[in-house]
Amino acid sequence: MRSYLTVSGAAALLVLAGVTATPATADDGAADRSFTIEDPRITESSGLAASRAHPGVYWTHNDSEDGPYVYAVDSRTGKTVATITMRGVGAPRDVEAISLGPDGNLYVGDIGDNLNGSWDHVWIYRFPEPKVLKDATVRATQFDVKYADGARNAEALMVHPKTGRVYIASKNENGGGLYEGPAQLTTGGTNVFRRVGEVPWVTDGAFSPDGRELVLRSYFSARGYAFENGRLGADHRVDAPLQGQAESVTYTADGSALMFGSEGARSDVVRVDIGGGSGGGDAKAPSKDGGGASSPAGDGGGGGTPVKGSTLVGAIVLAAVGVLVLANRRRNRG
Repeated sequence: MRSYLTVSGAAALLVLAGVTATPATADDGAADRSFTIEDPRITESSGLAASRAHPGVYWTHNDSEDGPYVYAVDSRTGKTVATITMRGVGAPRDVEAISLGPDGNLYVGDIGDNLNGSWDHVWIYRFPEPKVLKDATVRATQFDVKYADGARNAEALMVHPKTGRVYIASKNENGGGLYEGPAQLTTGGTNVFRRVGEVPWVTDGAFSPDGRELVLRSYFSARGYAFENGRLGADHRVDAPLQGQAESVTYTADGSALMFGSEGARSDVVRVDIGGGSGGGDAKAPSKDGGGASSPAGDGGGGGTPVKGSTLVGAIVLAAVGVLVLANRRRNRG
């Protein structure tokens, strides 16, 4: 969300630190390679989900002030191939995440809350993934959501690919929580999400296709967690590209790689291959030429703001982001 770190601010930090952006467009034009979102309407891409019905297509959305729209983007061209308008939902407030469930439905998380408690409830919207890619209006189901321990900000929503249960990771600079929804979301009442784990500062997350690993990303790093019986297990480092405003992550449909997205006009989606296939091993970020591995991401610890790398560049960027976070919080409270 821009209330914590603006795209221009992040870009300036990268320039000052001497960091160059990773090129986003694949030379061979193949599906599921790095690409740039070309649609001028998509300026705040905050969520990413790989289509299972349409190979090489990724679903995304803007995070605020856009309306009830979801976009299908072809990774081979970076162009939007379908715009879906959700009907039957209220006016979205702060849409932050999207995930595809095992039931073939897309779940859209209107779960942002920059003031950490200004909304007494948030929403999840659900509709079937279209079988045909074309502009369409679809009826979506709206679910009311509350947290058992009170309102909070969140940007990550993940649907488990085996059980269909919905999880939300809250976002806080001091560390957030992993929240588990009920076995089935219901309408006509409130769906209470309960805290089941502790996580770092999270901007998005994704389950591996086999459901055995959960990857959570922040602005400067990512971590993978073993996931079993609804609980987090051992964690490990996952390489993540350093992007202007790192907002989204999803697995490719075959689980062979992670796709990392960011906000901004013509924002980049960067592929990071996974060693050892789906659900295991460290992911390797591409170098400038799209191959090999970049500098490894830092551990990120168990809380606070995880930082990519243990280098001086990482420290400089983290310090500057900390200043921005505090400044924006003061403005919000003012």
